[in-house]
Amino acid sequence: MREILEANSQDSSGSDASVAIKWLVYSLANNSQNPHLSLRFGDAVKVLGDIGKPGGMEESDRVARRWEDLDIDILVKIFQSFDIYQLTSGIAQVCSSWRMACCDPLLWRTLDLSMMKSNFIKIPLEPYVYVDARSDRTLTRLLKTSLSLSQGNIMTLIFHFNLYVSDDQLTYTAERCPHLRRLVMPAWNRIKKTGICKAIRMWKDLESLTMPSIANPPYLLEEIANNCKNFSELKVMGPFDNFFAATIIMYLPNIRVLSLRCSMLVKDTLISILDELRNLEVLNISHCLLIEIPPPPAPRRIMRELDQSILEKASRLREFLTCMNDSCSMCQRTRNDEGLMRWYKYEEGVWKADEVSSLSL
Repeated sequence: MREILEANSQDSSGSDASVAIKWLVYSLANNSQNPHLSLRFGDAVKVLGDIGKPGGMEESDRVARRWEDLDIDILVKIFQSFDIYQLTSGIAQVCSSWRMACCDPLLWRTLDLSMMKSNFIKIPLEPYVYVDARSDRTLTRLLKTSLSLSQGNIMTLIFHFNLYVSDDQLTYTAERCPHLRRLVMPAWNRIKKTGICKAIRMWKDLESLTMPSIANPPYLLEEIANNCKNFSELKVMGPFDNFFAATIIMYLPNIRVLSLRCSMLVKDTLISILDELRNLEVLNISHCLLIEIPPPPAPRRIMRELDQSILEKASRLREFLTCMNDSCSMCQRTRNDEGLMRWYKYEEGVWKADEVSSLSL
């Protein structure tokens, strides 16, 4: 490995190659997961130091080899430790073998943009956010590079809840991810009905969706029902009312997993789900603000525990996940936010959690 690094450093020029070499050595030095790929950190630093000296290593240590001589499987293993910014920063341009490694399907099963946020301000009219043009260009550039390298192999696509994708960006992505199975997109402010429907029609293999609460769910769920025959898993991040529940019952009666965690949920809506979704296997209502609305003039009230009738209905499920503990921090947050979680107030990444393992990020 030392010889490959040293010989190729003499032939490489430009910042992309230099940075790529440093990443490669750093990754090797810190890859404790695989002893066959690891170097001691001191050895890696010495290699970098020798590369930087005039004349490099001693002539007797030198073996003229090309970057192509480095095993593709080793490169792929190293590149798997890179985040999306590193992977798309230019290492694919070092040489043909590096580009081949960068396009390996193992690197592109998931396109995770959960660390990327839009630079935006809130506005009073639709779409209620204004995204800075530079921020938009950054996302577009990252999508173009990633989707080019992925060669249609992406099966999971994850966006941050403060990453506001436009219709054009979503369409561009959908066209280049024909085999997508899971979409995590909590923010739809800039996506119009036509945009998301067009994307859904291209995602015939879609099985799982994490989405925000929307005012008019029928158009979306009907599109999913007509185009995504293997769809089985839905997570809604936001208030979940009777209308939303009735729409799921109508269009997605065979859904198997439903997560409504950290949302406002009316007792009658919960009962409808348990009664009507006969194929449901897993239901997560952990940390929900559960509301009971009695006949007038009695005021509505927050339920502190589930009554026996609900527990009996839920007993048929394989998993019924609940948490209504006053000492639970997430339950407290849902109550404080009145069932509409303001995720930006809390520690980064907490929005990714879910008690359903297949939905957790």
